[in-house]
Amino acid sequence: MALAAILALAASVAGADWITRPPPLPSYAQVRAAWKPSEAWLYDRNGRLVDSIRVDFERRRLAWTPLDKVAEPMKATLVAAEDHRFYGHNGVDWWSLAGTLRDRMQGERARGASTLSMQLAAYLSPDLAAPGARGLLDKLRQMRAARALEARWSKDQILEAYLNLAGFRGEAQGIGAAALGLFGKTPDALTRDDALLLTALLPNPAATAPRIAGRACRLGQERDCSRFEGMAASMLGPARSLALDPGLAPHLATRLLTRPGMKVTSTLDARIQQVAIIALRRQLQGLGGSRARDGAVIVVDNASGDVLAYVGGIGGASTAPQVDGANAYRQAGSTLKPFLYAMGFEKGYLTPASILDDSPVQLDTASGLYVPQNYDRGFKGPVSARTALAGSLNVPAVRTLLLTGVEAFRDRLWDTGYRGLTEDGDYYGFSLALGSAEVTLGQQVDAYRSLANSGRWSPLRLTTDAPREAPRAITTPAAAWLVADILADPAARAATFGLDSALRLPFWAAAKTGTSKAMRDNWCIGFSRRYTVGVWVGNLEGDPMRAVSGTSGAAPVWRDVMLALGDGGGPPPTPKGIEARTVRFAGAIEQPRREYFLAGTSQAELAEAPAAARRPRITTPVSGSVYALDPDIPPSRQRLAVSVSGEVIGHRLLLDRHDIGAADAQPLLLAPPGSHLLRLVDLGGRTVDQVRFTIR
Repeated sequence: MALAAILALAASVAGADWITRPPPLPSYAQVRAAWKPSEAWLYDRNGRLVDSIRVDFERRRLAWTPLDKVAEPMKATLVAAEDHRFYGHNGVDWWSLAGTLRDRMQGERARGASTLSMQLAAYLSPDLAAPGARGLLDKLRQMRAARALEARWSKDQILEAYLNLAGFRGEAQGIGAAALGLFGKTPDALTRDDALLLTALLPNPAATAPRIAGRACRLGQERDCSRFEGMAASMLGPARSLALDPGLAPHLATRLLTRPGMKVTSTLDARIQQVAIIALRRQLQGLGGSRARDGAVIVVDNASGDVLAYVGGIGGASTAPQVDGANAYRQAGSTLKPFLYAMGFEKGYLTPASILDDSPVQLDTASGLYVPQNYDRGFKGPVSARTALAGSLNVPAVRTLLLTGVEAFRDRLWDTGYRGLTEDGDYYGFSLALGSAEVTLGQQVDAYRSLANSGRWSPLRLTTDAPREAPRAITTPAAAWLVADILADPAARAATFGLDSALRLPFWAAAKTGTSKAMRDNWCIGFSRRYTVGVWVGNLEGDPMRAVSGTSGAAPVWRDVMLALGDGGGPPPTPKGIEARTVRFAGAIEQPRREYFLAGTSQAELAEAPAAARRPRITTPVSGSVYALDPDIPPSRQRLAVSVSGEVIGHRLLLDRHDIGAADAQPLLLAPPGSHLLRLVDLGGRTVDQVRFTIR
């Protein structure tokens, strides 16, 4: 019998031990190693926080907060309220437990007897605090877990872990998230009143402001509790999650911060980032949301390729504030022209003094007639390549593209980093000269940086640990220098922009503006020897801007940023292969000036090619044209003008074998519906040009 009793007792003890055995708990080191913040942080090149974003949306927690980074009032208040004998027990407060049992036996409301160690054990092993786990066996398991924890952890480690794992309000976990989200402070800046309010949240994180205020007052043993009511209401008001976050680069942060806990050191300079933000915000506020709502700015160090400022947008009146305007593809407009002219100079097709014809032109393409127009819808006649590029004239650019070839120009743009040009040259056609392709602001800035770097291109760097790639020679140093010299010439662009536009700075800087089709995008990209700055202004949803010109949209932002950056080192040195001489223009096309040429291509006097030097040809109508007659207009009022070029004295025009007059008389055609053949014949009756067109 005695043996049976002993065996039964042993079995009972073993069973009780098994039933109350707690789950294995991790060590302090394991808990620290497993901690993953919900946030990620972006720093500038000098270690200054510029932005942060939340990556994990399961819970809100920041970096682990060491105990010595928590204000003393917070630690003292928490221990006094939750476990005032914390430093004197080994996980279980037997005095509090006895008091709880006494209260229950007397029918009074029992106080909680869970120690900080028991609560931490429940945080580390959630099944210890599962819903409904409030029975005797559950409490015994928690008590044993707490004792096991105390045997391996120090008191400071337990208190530190508790402060980091406790849920304070909503999804905020840990003292770091609670202090920042509820008070806009770091844990080491919490006051005694802050600590009372935070501690009052712990029993019921979803409690109302009056209940929290009342409990905080009781914890503090205060006589006057009026101040806690306002403080509790303020604490539970709008979240202060960004109170300590500068929020300087939200779009770049979204682009670079992809995992919880990431700490990325970018190449940004917080000071320059702020300069760019202020300049863009001022301009967009001045334009007003009805004219243009969005903008972006990128500033780059030319030598290193480091991005010093990256502003994807500023919000404001934007209807798409989350879209990164600095990395969005938009139509390039006239900003591609410098690379076209650089190619023309490099190939020897043009010099800066070459005469180009800025007059109406119609080009027959696979999709129909292409009729380029200038921004102001006017034409300036013969102009030099310098004036054409600086003044952003469209027709001369198209004529230059005819020299270089569309496919070759498309390949040059691809090599210069415009990786959105995924189609062949035929897809873009002659409109590529005017920027019909879509590009990003980052690509634009890097391409112009290559001009500042003597035609050498390398990728931009956004983070300090990004590899540095060796630059590739894309444009010859001499051609790049010629283009930069033109873009920095205020006299050359005066006819289009005036002498005192936003592009003119008190120091050397080269700049180019661009406006896309239907006024949807406005660009200004330019560089000094040290920096390249690119600005885009427009509407991210694609609707046109109102009353925004090439120099009234993006250019003022570019100017403000460049002035803030200061003199970038003066004009670049003249490379080898450049020679200078004074040039004169016959017919006073332009004023005499000192011009620069590739060695061996200079000329002292330039003139427009005389008519006799041009091949006689029909310029209007263009072969393949289709014209529709309007039935509401008398046919006699719908005559078609014929234009010819070259030396055509003595030449005749024949429409379907009928002589309609001298070629230099510019006759008007009155042709019936159908297909027609118009021929230009010389004195001997030989056909020198012909076009076929259709009347409907």
